[in-house]
Amino acid sequence: MEKSKVLVVGGTGYLGRRIVSASLSQGHPTYVLQRPEIGLDIDKLQMLLAFKKQGAHLVEGSFSDLESLVRAVKLVDVVICPMSFRSHNILLQLQLVEAIKRAGNIKRFLPSEFGFDPARMGHALEPGRVSFDDKMVVRKAIQDAKIPFTYVCGAGFAGYFASNLSQMGTLIPPKEKVLIYGDGNAKVSIVDEDDIAAYTIKTTDDLRTLNKTLYLRPPENELSQKQLVEMWENLIGKKLEHISISEEDFLASMKGMDYAGQVGVGHFYHMFYEGALTNFEIGEEGEEASKLYPEVKYTRMNEYLKIYA
Repeated sequence: MEKSKVLVVGGTGYLGRRIVSASLSQGHPTYVLQRPEIGLDIDKLQMLLAFKKQGAHLVEGSFSDLESLVRAVKLVDVVICPMSFRSHNILLQLQLVEAIKRAGNIKRFLPSEFGFDPARMGHALEPGRVSFDDKMVVRKAIQDAKIPFTYVCGAGFAGYFASNLSQMGTLIPPKEKVLIYGDGNAKVSIVDEDDIAAYTIKTTDDLRTLNKTLYLRPPENELSQKQLVEMWENLIGKKLEHISISEEDFLASMKGMDYAGQVGVGHFYHMFYEGALTNFEIGEEGEEASKLYPEVKYTRMNEYLKIYA
């Protein structure tokens, strides 16, 4: 079967660059939106040119020019938009929804998701809940426009949650002391970013994921924080000092923090105290990635951590 043509919007981002690479490696004709907003960002420009060398097509377009988005969308079958919630630009995707609606040719749209399932986060703490609310606005627009979709969500990125043993304020493992959230037993799904990209591209021509949510919950990567810390301790042959922080004290730490800090605390709370990535059964509206795609040899976290040892 001929592979779908894929347009990646946000292809120079943290996850976007991996999705472009996965699309190319899985044999899809791959298009990357080249936005004039990159300005003089030489790193992003050179990344785009590197994609071009690998066979990707660069397509000019801007969120401030709807017709340019329509032209870009008309070139492809599938649109993927791995836009970071930290950019506070989630609602820009409404322009993309409008472009897809006008173009009328898209077989699948994958909007910015990849973390918590926003449909399950109606109870989320302020101010971090704004990203979930915005994602639900985008979902409603997609479904109102009757655009075929797949939502990919349910994982913590390994670079942000495994490498640092899930400590806030650092991206490398602690050497002496580790902060444990509550009893440290809430289960969290942590997935290597390259694997997230591979699973994402797998969905694009798969009717089993049409108008469904793909949850990233590979069983061997559904771990508690304590299990993750133990992996690291076994790897380095040293026991760290464990310092437990109660739910109340953790939430109290929000006071006096800047906006980004408060958002971070809220999201960590939902992940490590509530277990919000894993504390539900996947129903008929969803599928689990590793079950659908056993051919993806996903990275186990005990292997992932070796690079930091």
